[in-house]
Amino acid sequence: MTSLGEAVLDGAEATDLLTEDTPSRYVAAHLHRDDVSLFDGDADRDVSRSIRVGEVPMPELAPDEVLVAVMASAINYNTIWSAMFQPIPTFRFLEDLGKQGGWNGRHDQPHHVIGSDAAGVIVKTGSAVQSRSVGDRVVIAAVWLDGQDPAAQADGVLATSQRAWGFETNFGGLAHFAVVKASQCVPKPPHLSWEEAACNSLCLMTAYRMLVSPRAVQMKQGDVVLVWGATGGLGAYAVQLIRSGGGIAVGVVGSARKASALEKLGCDVIIRRDEIEADQPSEMEGARRIGKAIRREVGEDPHIVVDYTGCDTFGKSVFLCRRGGAVVTCGSSTGYSHNYDNRYLWMRLKRIVGSHGANAQECWEATRLLSLGRIVPTLSRVYPLAQVGEAARHVQSNEHIGKVGVLCLAPHEGMGIEDHDMRDRIGEDRLRVFRE
Repeated sequence: MTSLGEAVLDGAEATDLLTEDTPSRYVAAHLHRDDVSLFDGDADRDVSRSIRVGEVPMPELAPDEVLVAVMASAINYNTIWSAMFQPIPTFRFLEDLGKQGGWNGRHDQPHHVIGSDAAGVIVKTGSAVQSRSVGDRVVIAAVWLDGQDPAAQADGVLATSQRAWGFETNFGGLAHFAVVKASQCVPKPPHLSWEEAACNSLCLMTAYRMLVSPRAVQMKQGDVVLVWGATGGLGAYAVQLIRSGGGIAVGVVGSARKASALEKLGCDVIIRRDEIEADQPSEMEGARRIGKAIRREVGEDPHIVVDYTGCDTFGKSVFLCRRGGAVVTCGSSTGYSHNYDNRYLWMRLKRIVGSHGANAQECWEATRLLSLGRIVPTLSRVYPLAQVGEAARHVQSNEHIGKVGVLCLAPHEGMGIEDHDMRDRIGEDRLRVFRE
């Protein structure tokens, strides 16, 4: 533990944090370039073997950056991709960023500090930072971009400089400290603990853009929305956004345990894929059975299908959404090559909408819903940073529901709660709906 980290844990005021020296090294979960060939010939790319926890050098802050003392973080599927070195080693992203020179040259290191979620306290600011201050309690939005990119002024996600922090950049959130752009910092919801606040950003903000933003499908009241993997990190936030926005949520899950969790979220229709497809029907027969089940429950086909699983479900998604409906996709956890019958797309005037991350305004709007208690964390389990490899393996093996959190500087769960009245109004049962 560094003296700066200890000062944060002791609740030091901003004036005291400013007097603390920035440590030259810090503890972080990271990958090493020498391990890229670690899994060659292995059928099982066990990420607990590739993720290291140890000290790495502290980078110098760029003028538009802040240093955050990370109290807690979380596992996202991009952490799994990074640690598997698939589909490509993320060191290639760091090399490409480093070739741009200047401050971006710092990212090309023999180590990659991973993690695209974090909650913590700003402890240092770059010379050009005006909108954030030392002592601010923040959560981190994962979209990293150059604010001077012209496209960023219209929609940050469209900027050519846009990258996923902690995946396509270095100095991510699974660490005692993280280096982020000041524009990535969003005020922490005061009624949440550090681990509860840290688990939301990437998945919630992504789901918000997919469903609510006019830049994707802009769900309206009464829309029937099908969500694959509805208790996954992204799916569980999608279900909540659908319910909060007046839509009709249809969640697909693969076990009784997941169905029970989905019921607690208030999902309107729960479909057990493991039961419907127990005899392993053909893809189209399986899709027809799911479509029949949806029509039996709500009387019509989905207006929108949320698909982040990719290869295993995409053909079904295109088939299942109604005439004139839309499939919105933001990822492909089961594979990137999607096959579907194009007749169902063009002859029935359907749309496929790509969505990626969220711009700064959408990040603030999504976090506001958390602060209002309209959306609750989907945290299911919490690990210490020393066991981050085990946490990532838990997600890689699809043994989890919701989000898996990681304590970084925070020594135990339950720290960081400021607004106990709001917490009481929401209720512990609802805030801990996915806790195991």
